[in-house]
Amino acid sequence: MATFTLADLLEYVRQGGGEDDALNLNGQIAETTFVDLGYDSIAIVEITLLIERGLGIKLPETADKNATPAQFVDLVNELLSELVQP
Repeated sequence: MATFTLADLLEYVRQGGGEDDALNLNGQIAETTFVDLGYDSIAIVEITLLIERGLGIKLPETADKNATPAQFVDLVNELLSELVQP
């Protein structure tokens, strides 16, 4: 099983939430909340749906704009590891 990385998440963020010209997603953003990065609840829903479809997992509704990208990556990896356990 491949590990879901911050780079993977950022691709979904760019697809689902867009990237404002003033926002630099290439910096150290792992511990910055999505709301502080400029993403609202609607953008998080779109990003979540893209990840669910792309990876075949169901993210809990607790994945929200107050989460950090690092927390989101950890959650996705946890769910992916549950898929391969017997």
